[in-house]
Parts: sequence; structure tokens; C-alpha cells
Amino acid sequence: MNAPAPADLVRAYLAAMEARDLDEARRMLATGFSMEFPGPVRMTSLDELIEWARPRYRFARKSYERFDTALADDATLVYCFGTLSGEWPDGKPFANIRFVDRFTVRDGLIADQKVWNDLAEHLRNQVSA
Repeated sequence: MNAPAPADLVRAYLAAMEARDLDEARRMLATGFSMEFPGPVRMTSLDELIEWARPRYRFARKSYERFDTALADDATLVYCFGTLSGEWPDGKPFANIRFVDRFTVRDGLIADQKVWNDLAEHLRNQVSA
């Protein structure tokens, strides 16, 4: 069976994460997977991510602008651009927060994810308003 195209794999992973189908998402991850979020915060499991995110927001959804793919020496890089929407812990909504995710896909699995977004900037602007 052929592996899905790297961008299709990333889309399926993101859909599984949004649906909280963590078992399905885990099947798409390579051994040694890691993810890095602003801060920098580095994690190696989806359970760590869920616990880390719990006090930050109730939920977040992604709207996608585009996916770009680039070939690297031994992998394919998939960049995902878009905006976040969701709810803060107090139930107030947020929307239109920019994000970029960069995934490294190797041998048909996601090896790592790096995340950049404006969540902290958005919070800082709300507190000072």
C-alpha cells in the first residue's frame, strides 16, 4: 500500500487531532516524534500536548489558508498556514489568530512539528486593553 502524499498525511493528522481521535493521530507519528511550540516548549507525546494546552484554552480549531510542500535531503517539509479560533478558559471566544505549522514527514510518517502563532500576542493585547 502506498503512503499518502505528505500534505494529505498532515491534513489527516490535523483532522484527527481536532476530533480528539488521539489513537488515529498517533498512528501517523514516527518513533521519536517531537513537537515544539512558542516559548519554546518541546513535547514528545500527544498526551503532553493535551495537558499543556488544557489551562491555555478550552479548544482551538484551525482554518487553513494553504499547505506548501518542500523537499529536504531525507524528508518532505509541509508548511500549513491559517488562523485559529476557539475559546479561552473563561469561555470567551477568540478568532483570526495567525499560525504556521511546519511538519517533517519521513518514510510516510510525521517526524516532527514546529508551531508558530500569535496566541500570546493576542492575549497580551487583550490584557492591556
